[in-house]
Amino acid sequence: MSALNSAMLLALLPELMVLALMGLVLIADLSGRVKGRNLGWLTIVGLVVVVLVSVSTAMPDATGAAVWGGTLKHDALSFVFRMLFLIAAALTVFFVLDVPALGDRGAFYLLLLASVLGMMLMAMANDLIMLFLAMETATIPLYVLAGFFTGRRDSVEAGFKYLLFGALASGFMLYGLSLLYGFSGGEVEFAALAQGLSKTQAPTWAVLAALMIVIAGFAFKVAAVPFHFWAPDVYQGAPTPVAAFLSTASKAAGFALLVRVALVAFPSGSLPWWGAALAAMAAATMTLGNILALTQTDLKRLLAYSSIGHAGYILMGVVAATKLGLTAVVFYLLVYMLTNLAAFGIVAVLERSTGSTSAANLAGLYKRSPWLTLATLAAFLSLAGVPPFAGFVAKVWVFMAAVEANLAWLAVIAVLNSIVGIYYYLVVLKVAYEYDPPEDAPPIVVSRPVVWALAALAVFIVIAGVAFGPWFGWGKWAAAALFP
Repeated sequence: MSALNSAMLLALLPELMVLALMGLVLIADLSGRVKGRNLGWLTIVGLVVVVLVSVSTAMPDATGAAVWGGTLKHDALSFVFRMLFLIAAALTVFFVLDVPALGDRGAFYLLLLASVLGMMLMAMANDLIMLFLAMETATIPLYVLAGFFTGRRDSVEAGFKYLLFGALASGFMLYGLSLLYGFSGGEVEFAALAQGLSKTQAPTWAVLAALMIVIAGFAFKVAAVPFHFWAPDVYQGAPTPVAAFLSTASKAAGFALLVRVALVAFPSGSLPWWGAALAAMAAATMTLGNILALTQTDLKRLLAYSSIGHAGYILMGVVAATKLGLTAVVFYLLVYMLTNLAAFGIVAVLERSTGSTSAANLAGLYKRSPWLTLATLAAFLSLAGVPPFAGFVAKVWVFMAAVEANLAWLAVIAVLNSIVGIYYYLVVLKVAYEYDPPEDAPPIVVSRPVVWALAALAVFIVIAGVAFGPWFGWGKWAAAALFP
């Protein structure tokens, strides 16, 4: 029993350390001994320690094992995603440190860590109950973070909209989960759920209807069509670092859970039209996201619609339901998370310097801040999928996975959408490089923590595009959890 308990505690070591870090930040804030941005530095150091200790002591075998009564799965797939969430949170804090009324608030860091804890449990979830509890743990703090600037109407509106739509999506998902629980004969664990549904006496249409209701909840989480409508308004109104975290870590958490549900609870061929429905969602998501991004003049809204388009690309790998598909999904999410964090970090710098997130504020950026312009170039060209940046490699692997799975038509749609994406990203870069800055343009002030974060992200974008082997290897290791 002691060996079993040790294994159970080791599997949850990263989560336990994050919980301890939350307690440390709370005590430091209440005691008044650590004030202002020092709370942020404490959070960053704590998250780095969690990553280092986890990698050195808590790495699982590729296939891993079910722990805590089968509610959690400690395997390579969950471990890679958990480390990504920690890294994304640490980078987000770098962009938060110098934001007034945000970087000096202990409540912000506590809510951020609580959301990270929920995301880590989402990546490990192995049954329906943990699925729902982990998703709510991750999402509820985000409602508060989106509306954190209570003195700004757009921030309060963003938090309220996110809460309303999120509560509605959670209600739908819980209803769908209850139906699947009943149809399967009372099974909650994913693998057992698949077996129970294969023997169910319920009509196929009823099972598919319940499944579609559950997928509606996932679609809200990853901002996929037709449940994408909340993202542009929430991203625009939320504090920019929070929007960055929403568009990266939160989306990745949704996909981490979706791939496990799609490939374990509902494997390919178990239900007719299941794969076709996801493929149609992928096509609609990437198409609508890229088309609507064409008309945006606000950078946060542009990145919101861009993130919707990227969700469609990632869904291609899920639909492929192969080892290459899952490998491509993990690699794409790694690249997308770090690239989009860089893009939002640049927007945060512009917002602080100019007071606006309009794309027009990029005019003459190459004269006002050459180094920031280079970071903008790397981030936006990577999002566009232009070589030799990391985004190009990520898209190639996802497209290859779709072709390998006999989804060439979906790959063609994705290539056409990528061309559309290149256009609106280049329009943004054109403003930065070809337009002259206004005579009264304020100077671009970039704090040292933001410089460090953007420099690290820009270097990664270039290195992962040229020498992608090690990063792609992480994806292969994670995919081995479901495809030994």
